Amino acid sequence: MKAVVCRQYGGPEMAALEDVASPAVAQGQVRIRVEACSASFASLLVMEGKHQNRAPLPLTPGTEVAGYVLEVGPGVTRFKAGDRVIAGVQSGGYAQEVVAPEQTVFDLPDGIDFDTGAQFPTIYATAYGALQWRANVQPGELVLVHGAAGGSGLAAVEVAKALGGRVIATVGSDDKARIVRQHGADMAINYRNADWQATVLAATDRRGADVIYDPVGGETFDKSLRCIAPDGRIIPMGFAGGTIPTVPANIVLVKNISVIGVYWGYYFGWGKQPVRPGNDERLRKAYRALFQWTLEGKLRPRVHAALPLAEFRTALQMIASREAIGRVVMHPQA
Repeated sequence: MKAVVCRQYGGPEMAALEDVASPAVAQGQVRIRVEACSASFASLLVMEGKHQNRAPLPLTPGTEVAGYVLEVGPGVTRFKAGDRVIAGVQSGGYAQEVVAPEQTVFDLPDGIDFDTGAQFPTIYATAYGALQWRANVQPGELVLVHGAAGGSGLAAVEVAKALGGRVIATVGSDDKARIVRQHGADMAINYRNADWQATVLAATDRRGADVIYDPVGGETFDKSLRCIAPDGRIIPMGFAGGTIPTVPANIVLVKNISVIGVYWGYYFGWGKQPVRPGNDERLRKAYRALFQWTLEGKLRPRVHAALPLAEFRTALQMIASREAIGRVVMHPQA
């Protein structure tokens, strides 16, 4: 089969599309024919050896896939050959086939195509876990989403709206502002020609946002602490801006706010601590909710571009350059 292989850490230019053996399926595992996989900023970090889950070399990046079940290992009870599924994997997604543990494989409804499905294993699921489970967004609350035109941000805009929230989105161009409004944002601020902090405060009578979803970090996080409402929740989702911020404890104290961490990989069993009992059904309930919202038209995952896997460098460059609005997906079978 074909797979993207990194034999040393570095950028996409250090990887190559190679012929490799199909992965063997073991106890409790599912082998999947990958019809679509998502390019992501996390994959860039993995390839550079900078991700918190540093994968050993040689490695195949990619954490989100959608496709058909080819084979199941002993002990698998939920799936059979031919089932349409999505799966989250720690690595190995940029390939024609991948093996995943049964607990991170989920049914994909017939009404949802593979390009759409490949956006759910971590990106939409993280937005759901952050905004529903952890921040407990209530109808009418104001959610400020940074980097709202990227894959993570656009998912957060849509999930926040599905939960009944009002959304202010920050983006880097007028075209991105137009698109995030199409996906539900009540207000979009182009931070290149407006002071987003002042705009948020003015729009809320200086109260600030109830929930802030921040995949950018750095100065964006620092400024967010100064436009968050009392009893607000701020979620540092990532550090695409390149700087990991620190949190002044005095601001947390005097503003009565919560700083909430969300690592979706924990729920997939990728963390250092075991997941709690009942985690499996909780996960499956979350994906059922996300897919129901999608079938109802509340979620409309956007595909910026769909490319053959052989063009993985182009796909990842779209992510690195911040060109992509929504997700870039790749087709390993093309």
